[in-house]
Amino acid sequence: MSYKVFIDGAEGTTGLQLKIRLSVHGGVELIEIDPELRKDVFERKKLLNSCDVAFLCLPDPAAKEAVGLIENPDVIVIDASTAHRTASGWAYGFPELSEAHRRAIAEKKRIANPGCHATGFIAAVFPLISMGIADKSYPFTCHSVTGYSGGGKKMIAQYEADERPAEFDSPRQYGLSLSHKHLPEMQAVTGISRLPVFNPIVADFYSGMAVSVPIYAELLKKRLTLKEMVSALGEFYENAELISVKSAPESGFLPANEIAKTCRLNLYVTGNDEQMTLISVFDNLGKGASGAAVENMNIALGLPDTAYLSEGDKLL
Repeated sequence: MSYKVFIDGAEGTTGLQLKIRLSVHGGVELIEIDPELRKDVFERKKLLNSCDVAFLCLPDPAAKEAVGLIENPDVIVIDASTAHRTASGWAYGFPELSEAHRRAIAEKKRIANPGCHATGFIAAVFPLISMGIADKSYPFTCHSVTGYSGGGKKMIAQYEADERPAEFDSPRQYGLSLSHKHLPEMQAVTGISRLPVFNPIVADFYSGMAVSVPIYAELLKKRLTLKEMVSALGEFYENAELISVKSAPESGFLPANEIAKTCRLNLYVTGNDEQMTLISVFDNLGKGASGAAVENMNIALGLPDTAYLSEGDKLL
């Protein structure tokens, strides 16, 4: 059976990546809008209601508007914006976190795709809270280095311009007001009692990211050694096809683009028995965006999680 899929907002970075991934997905038929009508609300409404799965790759206000246009109760909506990530009635699209998350993705018609930075933080912190290793009041800090494709078309053009400011040659920290748009989901999904201090950094490489969460062992609710932490997280994700728990690489270096162009996530446990750093390494366009969206679609349609995700990017 072939399912009809429509991408509302296919011209953005995530939309274009989705289009590429869906073009090699043997279980779906991609419905495309006439380029001249892509902002025509009546044409969009027709396509949104005639598909089996609608991906929303839009700014938040437009994503909310698109949901309001859908009258067909059978349409599965996967929203890549931040508009519905903490909204009531929406499944949070991170199936590896628990059977409850997976079941919600499979059963609900409204799925919020996680943010890229949030994916890395949640992958590290959710298990700590879930297993009672860290208390919800633990004062978490998060540092995240990402490739410039995470900033969308405008930032890609800036970084790839022939003439650009010298500052683009250096990593640039942003979100200096500590009010980044991913913070609400980072707190809501993990259940922590306070927002983490979050330091996002964009650097001069196309895609990939390393999201780091420093840990003081003495502040944990259940103190673990480095080896015990590796074992605990490994057990938590033992059935996750796309997430691997690893010890620090012997080289002493960990590149943020280590598994770019895949839908995988490597969760590293580094440091020592007193201080540790949990580091999520993945592709901001893969597990951090379009790859996760396809994974969620597969689950919602009753297909294997990784169906066709290995096509083109040698994922598995």
